[in-house]
Amino acid sequence: MRWLTLWLSLACQSLLAAEWFPYPVRADGRMLDYRPLPAASQPWRICALLPHGKDRYWWGVAWGLDQEARRLGVRLGIYEAGGYEHADVQVEQFGHCVAEGADAFVVASINTYDLCSAAEVQIKAGRPVIDLVNRLECPGLSAHSRVDFADMTSATLKYLVRVSEGRPIQVGWLPGPADAGWVQDAERGLRDALPGTRVTLAHGGYAPVDRSSQAQLTRELLKQHPRLDYLIANAEAAAFAAQLVRNIGSETQVLSFYATERVLEQIREGQVLAAPTDSPVIQARIALDLAVRGLQGEKLPQLVSPQIEMLDADSLDRFDLGRLMPPEGHWMIRQELPD
Repeated sequence: MRWLTLWLSLACQSLLAAEWFPYPVRADGRMLDYRPLPAASQPWRICALLPHGKDRYWWGVAWGLDQEARRLGVRLGIYEAGGYEHADVQVEQFGHCVAEGADAFVVASINTYDLCSAAEVQIKAGRPVIDLVNRLECPGLSAHSRVDFADMTSATLKYLVRVSEGRPIQVGWLPGPADAGWVQDAERGLRDALPGTRVTLAHGGYAPVDRSSQAQLTRELLKQHPRLDYLIANAEAAAFAAQLVRNIGSETQVLSFYATERVLEQIREGQVLAAPTDSPVIQARIALDLAVRGLQGEKLPQLVSPQIEMLDADSLDRFDLGRLMPPEGHWMIRQELPD
């Protein structure tokens, strides 16, 4: 763990010392270098809604939002609902931000459609609503800052096919909560990537991405399918599975279909084989910049996506950790929308 703490500290200090941009993205199908505004025209008040703050992925998102708000000179509230089982809390938090007079909204949604009616009212009133990471699928949204999780799982399966050299393999699958848009996208990508491969898929079921729920599914999947060659899972399940397969002497190799600090540590230690990264810190920064651009009357791209990079033991040393997580000593940021 010590190597990761030092590496993380140095990487994120480097990111803080230098501008994070220009950054290579795909914007509405075109590759370009993203350059945010130098500063906002006024201290806009923006609300960010996140599904939870239980893992380092969302700590990184909250940190990226906070850093970009400071750079742009806007006032930011950050709210997290406590888990994917608390969709009602996120709806209430959106309503709270409306009551507080927020100028714009950045939403990493729990469910794909729950906030659509509330978002529509705000958009019609000239207040931008930006979809961040999870896929809020509402008509008329101002913009989307996210990577398609279909592309994440597709990249993961292609990596597996390459390292297994095309031989027949049995692969377990633990995606996460069934109603989340990113999980639905991940399953679509895996399903579309399967034809033409020699992969047999064993589905382990759905559950919230907390350790207890995912541990239960992981144990049951490995009990039902003890001869799995590989397991592709959400980060929480992958982290638990990496420890479990070692304890029980299983030869199953574990991959996560997105990267967190814990997953990277386990890749470094040889417990997890690989994971793609969607650069959540960068997605958060872009989302906040898009919100400010919308408030200032700019025409926005519909979808901006950082490039996906597959991380394994060979590529990890070259990766900038500041794209993925906050520096050492930074935890989940929760803060009320300032006056």
